[in-house]
Amino acid sequence: MLLELKRAPSANDCTHGSLSVDGIFECFTLEDVVREVPKLAVAEWKIPCQTAIPSGTYSVIVNFSTHFNKLLPLLVDVSGFDGVRIHSGNYSSNTEGCILVGQSKDHIGVYESRAAFAALFAKIQKAIAAGDKVQISITNPPVSTSSRALKRA
Repeated sequence: MLLELKRAPSANDCTHGSLSVDGIFECFTLEDVVREVPKLAVAEWKIPCQTAIPSGTYSVIVNFSTHFNKLLPLLVDVSGFDGVRIHSGNYSSNTEGCILVGQSKDHIGVYESRAAFAALFAKIQKAIAAGDKVQISITNPPVSTSSRALKRA
């Protein structure tokens, strides 16, 4: 199973995105601000509890979260981050580097999060039970020419 998270540009102290499962739209996502600087170590650009994880492809497992006291999806081997999970929540203050899911959104959050998570989690658990490998591919939005010019200014 392949989860694909396509990020929109960060705004309002958060990053919205859309998540598909094997090419079919599943839900909206919300993360902390993307601060990633290609070719720089994570420690150079990460602000703890306020930064989205690096783009890339990660294995996803399900294990027990002592923080949430239940089974949750966990992204494996995320450089510079520990305990990155997919879970319910509404605002970037609920993320701490994790990926929140929702069925609807506005400019500051995602909503109907528990329902979105339940549907997604059922698919992940079914895939793992069937012996399938679950991965998530996360892509940042393309950097526009005007954004590059602003960074140089």
